[in-house]
Amino acid sequence: MIDGVLNPELDAVTPPTPDAPCGEGESKAPIGVFDSGFGGLTVARAVVDLLPHEDIIYLGDTARAPYGPRPIAQVRGFVLEALDDLVSRGVKALVIACNTGSAAALRDARERYDVPVIEVVVPAARKAAGITRNNRVGVICTQATASSLAYDDALGASPVQLVTQVCPKLVEYVEEGITTGPEILATVRDYLAPLQQAGIDTLVLGCTHYPLLSGVISYVMGEQVALVSSSDECARTVFAELTRLGLLRDDLDHEPVRQFITTGDAERFQGLGRRLMGSFVDQVRSTRIG
Repeated sequence: MIDGVLNPELDAVTPPTPDAPCGEGESKAPIGVFDSGFGGLTVARAVVDLLPHEDIIYLGDTARAPYGPRPIAQVRGFVLEALDDLVSRGVKALVIACNTGSAAALRDARERYDVPVIEVVVPAARKAAGITRNNRVGVICTQATASSLAYDDALGASPVQLVTQVCPKLVEYVEEGITTGPEILATVRDYLAPLQQAGIDTLVLGCTHYPLLSGVISYVMGEQVALVSSSDECARTVFAELTRLGLLRDDLDHEPVRQFITTGDAERFQGLGRRLMGSFVDQVRSTRIG
């Protein structure tokens, strides 16, 4: 389920207090974006596209990635450790830019922190339900996301027939910087064949790594199938939530600060990040969490 599995040891830990004080200066605090690896960079960039004056702190837990094959309870622990780290840095909002992480820890995170927590599953599911013409929607995702039934829950009240396809190798391709070529084309064709046979007209990219493969995915599925990016829909929700809460920066001449932090090798993260996202990724540094 989307609210994850309880872990008494983690529940007993007191969440960290933000460095930045709440109140008048809260809108000037950064937005914290978390992912297990590189995929969440698609969310961070989408947020920056909509909110170019905002400061961003991106944390990628690459030392323990990928999360997809791990048990949900373990993922939950990892996510809360990472979010604790971001909260201690004084962020004004948390973005869980990871479908697996959202499925494992969303409810716990919203109970644990005093800042808004935005995730990727419900915004994408809502968009898919709104644009499908035949009520046949596919979602491609990791094993952990599929096992959590997060998208099934998010679409449970709609007439949508959901077809879920686990695509474990796609994250590995992206994490190696491979987004084109005959090998990945053949893999994508194999994964998407059941969805084509099911006659879906809308496909949710249920992992924030997958927008980096949208070219090959769209090529295989054809123009008649609409792709829904969980990254783009999450960014729109960030905009709406910060607007609703009055947390948008009002100093539009502010020079935005973008910090990129990884639990793994900073040099590798920056190299692959630049390969995938261009100059958006810069000045990466390492940290330890947990």
